[in-house]
Amino acid sequence: MQGVIKNFDPKTGDGVLINEADLSDIDLAEDALEGSVFRMLRQGQRVQFDLDGSGRATALRLGSEVDMSTPDL
Repeated sequence: MQGVIKNFDPKTGDGVLINEADLSDIDLAEDALEGSVFRMLRQGQRVQFDLDGSGRATALRLGSEVDMSTPDL
C-alpha cells in the first residue's frame, strides 16, 4: 500500500498518513519506523506501508513518486 504523510510528531512518534487507494486517514503504529530507513517523517512525504492487526500503518518504506500524485491535504 502507498500513501502520503499527513502529519508526524517526532517527540511522540504519533502520526497520520493518507492512503492512496481511498484517501482515508490511517494512524501510524508505534513501531512504524522500526527497521526502516526513516528517522523522521515530513508532511507530504510518500511512503509504502503495511497494515498491522489494528489497521495502523507499519513497516514504512520509501514510496514511489510515479505511482501517485499528492492529494490535497
